[in-house]
Amino acid sequence: MADLHAPSAAVRRFDQGPQSVAEARRFVRSALDGVASDLVETAQLLVSELVTNAVLHARTEVEVSARVTDGTVRVGVGDRRPDRGLVPYRYPPYAGTGQGLALVEQLASRHGVDTGEETKTVWFELDPDGTPDGTAARADGWATSAPPSPSGAAAGTDGGTGPGATVTLVDVPAALYSASQQHRHTLLREVVLALACGHDLGVAPGELAAAQDMNHLISTCVTAALRQESSGAEVRSLPLVLPADAAPAVQALRTVLQLAEEAARDERFLTLPALPRSRVFRRWMFDQIVGQLAGGSPTAWTVVPREPGSSPSELVSWDAGQVRASRVPTIAADERNTIIAVNGPAADLLGWHADDLVGQPLTALIPEHLRKRHLTAFTSLLLSGQPRILGRSVPLPALHADGRLVPVRLFVQTQEMPDGRTVFVAQLTPRAAAPVAPSRPPGRARPAAPQQPGSAAPPAAPRREVSTGRGPAGMSALERLTLLADTAAALTNAPDLDEGVRQVGRVLTERLADWCAVDLFTAQAVQVERVCVVRRATGAAHPEEHEGRLPRVSETARGPLARALRGAGPLLLTEPSPPSRATSPLDTHYRELLRSMGTRSAVVAPLRARRQVIGALTVADGGAERQFTEEDLPLIDDLARALALGVDNARLYQETRNIAERLQRSLLPVLPELDHLQISARYAASSTTAQVGGDWYDSFVLPSGDIALVIGDVTGHNLDAAIAMSQLRSMLRGIAVDRQEPPATVLRRLDMANHSLYREATATCVYGLLKGPEEGPWELVHSSAGHLPPLLIGEDGRTRYLEEGAGVLLGLDPDLPRPTARDAIPARSTVLLYTDGLIERRHESLDHAMDRLRRHAAALAREPLDVFCDELLIGLGADSDDDIAVLAVRPTPAGGPTE
Repeated sequence: MADLHAPSAAVRRFDQGPQSVAEARRFVRSALDGVASDLVETAQLLVSELVTNAVLHARTEVEVSARVTDGTVRVGVGDRRPDRGLVPYRYPPYAGTGQGLALVEQLASRHGVDTGEETKTVWFELDPDGTPDGTAARADGWATSAPPSPSGAAAGTDGGTGPGATVTLVDVPAALYSASQQHRHTLLREVVLALACGHDLGVAPGELAAAQDMNHLISTCVTAALRQESSGAEVRSLPLVLPADAAPAVQALRTVLQLAEEAARDERFLTLPALPRSRVFRRWMFDQIVGQLAGGSPTAWTVVPREPGSSPSELVSWDAGQVRASRVPTIAADERNTIIAVNGPAADLLGWHADDLVGQPLTALIPEHLRKRHLTAFTSLLLSGQPRILGRSVPLPALHADGRLVPVRLFVQTQEMPDGRTVFVAQLTPRAAAPVAPSRPPGRARPAAPQQPGSAAPPAAPRREVSTGRGPAGMSALERLTLLADTAAALTNAPDLDEGVRQVGRVLTERLADWCAVDLFTAQAVQVERVCVVRRATGAAHPEEHEGRLPRVSETARGPLARALRGAGPLLLTEPSPPSRATSPLDTHYRELLRSMGTRSAVVAPLRARRQVIGALTVADGGAERQFTEEDLPLIDDLARALALGVDNARLYQETRNIAERLQRSLLPVLPELDHLQISARYAASSTTAQVGGDWYDSFVLPSGDIALVIGDVTGHNLDAAIAMSQLRSMLRGIAVDRQEPPATVLRRLDMANHSLYREATATCVYGLLKGPEEGPWELVHSSAGHLPPLLIGEDGRTRYLEEGAGVLLGLDPDLPRPTARDAIPARSTVLLYTDGLIERRHESLDHAMDRLRRHAAALAREPLDVFCDELLIGLGADSDDDIAVLAVRPTPAGGPTE
């Protein structure tokens, strides 16, 4: 290296404050007077980056030297921290930090670092032609040093100087760590700049120094661990060697970042606060370091308890291909609220072409009355980092391309891109809709089925070693029974059918075969879909490539799969069939599957349920040491029967659930449209397994001109409850219209009629009449049969429960008297009728739940009635394990202001 301190070189020392960056820039311009302007500007840019690094990380006096030799510019930036090695972070171009060394690599002709006993100098050269040396701009062009030894890692600070201790971070998602690291560095940089400007953040200088040193040490160790771990896996376990007494410095880093987060939430920083998932990951990482330094055992990120908006279940970085391949309606948006990926089921659900939606603002799919609130909530999430609906199953309407509203349940999670940016991935579950038909072409890959919103990931079947060798022939009777039981349990415990079948595949490949495939007829039994291919060992073949819609089972299909799908088998395959026997596309497709998976022997068995063939199971071995034989067929036949029974039960349950929900929604009435009265209603099925129930609402105009308001709930959550609900609703409307009697009398007649149909069935109900001329005043006359009281919300936000008129449930004793209540309803106030699913939660008192409803309703008192109802469901109905019905009425004087 040439001597930067030669007599012809200009040298100047600068203080360690941020002002040194601008001073160094001016010094370089002066020292390079007469040099071509483009070289001077490049030198100024690069020296700004290097001096900034020295100010932020070395925190010592900075020495800058510059000279020109034969037209080549050479600049050096030195500090007095030789122990502080360089760590190029390879951040994306738009990241707010970590760009300095990358810029030097890209723009300098040559670059390097010289380390002495007391100083470290980073230098670069710029040739007159301005062409960077391609060999120098490599990812390892800085010859980055190994992580500092524990004894010198934090010399001169409180970062710890004791002997080294190994801390292992288990199951670290690479993309999530990258995003978290970028955010840590950006926050710490803003803290340094804020303190230099005299802002009081509550951070002591010594505490900040310890935090910066520990942050640098953690980043250096992780970078070195990632470099040594060359597998390219998305999830890795990283060993970090840290000082044994580093816990206080880690706590200092945690404290400084918490204070920085508060400043970011208060909008005192340009950096936005961390999103929930990144925040929980950072807390987990610090807890692991401190806990393991104290002697604790590692806890994997993958088993961190789930919190709304921060679930660790999504470990791989986001990939648009996963969205497009999923059968669940899915939309992804970026931090600019712009749609970046849509799959076919989502586009079909909302009446768009998928390509037309990409690039659109997300508000294109949000009803107009909710757009302003969506933008407010989305901005609040970015500015505060506090989630409202992330990780929760929320009932709300989506906007169809033709302008109508589509009731859905929305489940939003965040995922990180490989470069650290955040993507918001939303799954839309249609409410009261038939199952989404699979639309993947043959061979199209599909990711694992998504989890049921709000559920934990199902545990994988435990790996058991077979005492006498893998395969049926080497199993004892107990091991065979255990395999059958585990196969049934894997399907039963899964959140949905697709994931259950995949879990069965994992069990079989762990204990029986090298790979297996499950093919199922679609609901119409006219086409076959390969729902999963699971391989025990990793290899060149990608089993997902064979999943998807298969060719039809034509009359010319004579291969083993076609025979099994017609009911033959189980069939033992011990040698490949010649190509001439592949007489149909299905035969060819199956033969290619066996060939590409390296199959030596296989068994294909039909899946039979209720005297019908619903699919086929293939189990196969590829090793020379073990092949399937005739002795294996009985066990595989038993496994196929257990699998078929589970698949059939799951399909029957889903079919029954959808029938009940469609029945429920088909009975939801068309609300009357009146000039002086606004009426709005919402219905949402449960977000959990109990998706159907007996909730209903109704509103109609009586011949007398009174407005009837009804809400009710039949006991139970099944098809019987939905049927009973439909009969009660029809009977009540018929009695009310025919008799036009007071609410208490109508409920008594309804109870008598109900008793003749269902002697043991019970239900709750509120029947009310809103009376008054168009110009007001108005009065609500109502009677309650064991139902929660209506809530009156005044225009000024004051609330009152209408608790008079309460009587016993329907179905107890039709002869008991029922009271009637009368309440004045002021203009522009809101009467809210609701079912218990809106407010009741396990382990919470009813009083507390009703107080929460009052607060939410009061805050929405002046909102348009549609917004009022939707916001109640969003705020109170997310993750409800019961169905919900809401009916809201707001009288508006004729000629008065309208919404």
